[in-house]
Amino acid sequence: MQSTADEVRPVRPRTSSPRNGWSTSRWLGVGTALALVVLVVLGGCGTWALVRATAVNQRLVERWSPALIASVRMEAALVNQETGVRGYGLTGRIEFLDPYRDGLDQQRKAVGELKPLISGDAHAQADLAVVNERVETWHAYVARPVSASVDPMPLARQRAEEGRKQFDSVRQALRVQQAGIVAERDRARADLGAARTMRNTVFMVIGGVVLALMALAFAGLRLGVQRPLDRLRADVRKVASGNFAHAIDPTGPADVQDLAGDVDAMRRRLSEELHFKDVARARLDEQATELRRSNDELEQFAYVASHDLQEPLRKIASFCQLLERRYAEQLDDRGKQYIAFAVDGANRMQNLINDLLTFSRVGRLHTDDRPVDLGDLVRRTLDDLDLAVQETGATVAYDGLPTVEGQPTQLGLVLQNLLSNAIKFRAADTPPRIRVEARRVASAVRHDGRDGSETEDPRPQWEISVSDNGIGIAPEYADRVFVIFQRLHTRESYAGNGIGLALCKKIVEHHGGSIALDTDYTDGTRFVFTLPGVLPADDASGADRESDAAAPAATAG
Repeated sequence: MQSTADEVRPVRPRTSSPRNGWSTSRWLGVGTALALVVLVVLGGCGTWALVRATAVNQRLVERWSPALIASVRMEAALVNQETGVRGYGLTGRIEFLDPYRDGLDQQRKAVGELKPLISGDAHAQADLAVVNERVETWHAYVARPVSASVDPMPLARQRAEEGRKQFDSVRQALRVQQAGIVAERDRARADLGAARTMRNTVFMVIGGVVLALMALAFAGLRLGVQRPLDRLRADVRKVASGNFAHAIDPTGPADVQDLAGDVDAMRRRLSEELHFKDVARARLDEQATELRRSNDELEQFAYVASHDLQEPLRKIASFCQLLERRYAEQLDDRGKQYIAFAVDGANRMQNLINDLLTFSRVGRLHTDDRPVDLGDLVRRTLDDLDLAVQETGATVAYDGLPTVEGQPTQLGLVLQNLLSNAIKFRAADTPPRIRVEARRVASAVRHDGRDGSETEDPRPQWEISVSDNGIGIAPEYADRVFVIFQRLHTRESYAGNGIGLALCKKIVEHHGGSIALDTDYTDGTRFVFTLPGVLPADDASGADRESDAAAPAATAG
């Protein structure tokens, strides 16, 4: 019957046609660029408004307000000077000159502070020059002469009226100067208010534009991306729920349309593959049913053949032996030899049929696996081989053998074939020395046939070796010895049907292990095979633990 795998047709990938319109990345790129341009312009306006407000504030706080304060301090210093000079001129007491001297110091300090503050303003500098000129006139006519006189009263009375007029002119010049500074300060204050208003307006506009951009971005993403994706998501859910006939309609930007087209192509491909798999599964079910029927027929045929073929062979052997006994006196040596050949051929044919039946039953007889103590199994196998062990003087050593999971009868056949081969293929004049050993190896990997996944077998894995000191096997025959009916020696040299190692390979592989010839072993022959151990009942994760049922050290011989 032809396999359905031969009928698998490759599904050609469907390429989606190019869509019209801009892609999402292009929309986002253009929108982001425009938003950045707008934000840069608004940022420049905001920076200009901040710089202007800062400059006006500095002009008010750091120039004209301190200038007005310095002018007032200068006026207070001149008033102190005039008071001190007038008191000294009226009384002649020297302590009245202290306010005059302090006033001079305060005047110089105030002038020193005022000059840099009004630098660059010609009107303010002219006002200060007028004040200084009139103050110098008053100093020259009244203050210095009176303060330097020992008897100031006559001079003070003489120059009192003129001095008063001069100091009034000083006061007038100070008022003019302060009025100019106040006017500049008021202009700076007005400019500061206007700058603050402009700054607040600019930042309100920036905030409004940012909010508008955010609203536009949200609306654009919702209309251009979210809604098409929502439609695509709804369509994909319908397909995922099993409705593979539901077509997916591409909408939105070009790349979203491409995505929808690719998903729809994938839907069509999955629909085709599922349809093909359904057909293939139906055919496989038919083939499985046919194979089960064929296996049942083959098993029945093998059972019938084992009886129908062996019965004539038994008759041939028995009648040949009866012929030899009844006509022994009439038969010569050649006739007896012919009869012996016929009997031996019939017996070998019976053994071959039994071996073939045993080989065919491996894996077909569904018996449950159970824990098998290899140490106990080796002891029972040696009991069956006791005669061969006694005749050859063989020594079999085995220790530390674990408990594995498998079928005792089939594993017994493996050990029986390996041990009997080790005894059979011994070196001349040398008693066989056989050793059975075990060691723990890495966990095996399970293959899940349904989805191809691999998982680690939680059961411990054991490597069993059977080594001897016999004639050995050349490395080039390492694979050939496991082929059924393959023999490396003639039947005259060593008896057998050439099926023992093939049977061992089939049994070990049926148990999930592998068997091989150790080509590095040069002292005889060494076969190595692996078997799964028993998972402890209190260790569901397959922890690294040796079986408690491992056999103690033992030697048979």
